[in-house]
Amino acid sequence: MTVQNVKVTPKLYRPPHPVDWCPGCGDFGILSSLQRALAELGLLPHQVAVFGGIGCSGKAPYYVSSYGVHTLHGRVLPYAQGAKLANPELTVVAVGGDGDGLGIGAAHFVNAGRRNIDMTYILFNNEVYGLTKGQAAPTMPLGMQTKALPEPNMQNKINSLMLALTSGFTWIGRGYAYNVKQLVKLMQEAIQHPGLSYLEVLQPCPTYNNIHTKEWYNGEDLGHPRVYDVQEEGYDPVIPEGADEETINAKMLAFMQKANEWGDRIPTGILLQNRAIPTYEERISQKIPSYRSNPPAVRDVRDENGYSQVDLSPFYEELAINY
Repeated sequence: MTVQNVKVTPKLYRPPHPVDWCPGCGDFGILSSLQRALAELGLLPHQVAVFGGIGCSGKAPYYVSSYGVHTLHGRVLPYAQGAKLANPELTVVAVGGDGDGLGIGAAHFVNAGRRNIDMTYILFNNEVYGLTKGQAAPTMPLGMQTKALPEPNMQNKINSLMLALTSGFTWIGRGYAYNVKQLVKLMQEAIQHPGLSYLEVLQPCPTYNNIHTKEWYNGEDLGHPRVYDVQEEGYDPVIPEGADEETINAKMLAFMQKANEWGDRIPTGILLQNRAIPTYEERISQKIPSYRSNPPAVRDVRDENGYSQVDLSPFYEELAINY
């Protein structure tokens, strides 16, 4: 059987071993959505690399049968960006928790936004550090007290959507772990966006977050679901290529209004799609015209005798200390 004859289905991305997240965890919905999104895009596993941070969500690369790397705390974006720049033909998806990405990884989050590398970052947001017994994560609201906290949270939360906007992410969306149909579509849109896409996925943590539960997101106290789809209400997220300043400012204002909406109504969907900013790969190609046709990942690094073809002697000479 040739690669061209392989039927791409979600089953192709499922691991041969069991998944060990807690029963009822929102991670399951995110994982199955990612497997479906990759399959429905017609991508074969060897065309995809999934990078994970630490925490419960950091295990995701083990549960997607593609290339994958389980990285260090807060460092998922540098690893993923390096892989994408080395092999621009690879579909790169980075995944991580809210504590991983917005705590120790916050500086990497901000600087990734400045570059606009063509890849996708999916943030699993359950407001707690689930793997380490439910401490308050950077997304937990001020004053919230889950069952694992002896006192109400004394710090205000990071609004990751606003941080993504000001950092420069050119595609920003939000999904809900139990709305798999919408989440699959959002992941496909994020992966296909030419630039850095950020998808926040809200999810209950049934073990440690007893406040924002599945019942809370379903709005059982209100009589209507809290999460709603902005596209179903006619929201247009697109900043077209060549947009003038007035158009950009109007889109940014509309985005901020949606990003700050929380409580009885929580928006999901595509909140921003900025087509006016070139990707980092396009900027590299302007400086190195052969970058696309001869990226670092496909270059020969050794000659026919197995010796390195890279001449590091100028580098060593620069570092040499002469007495």
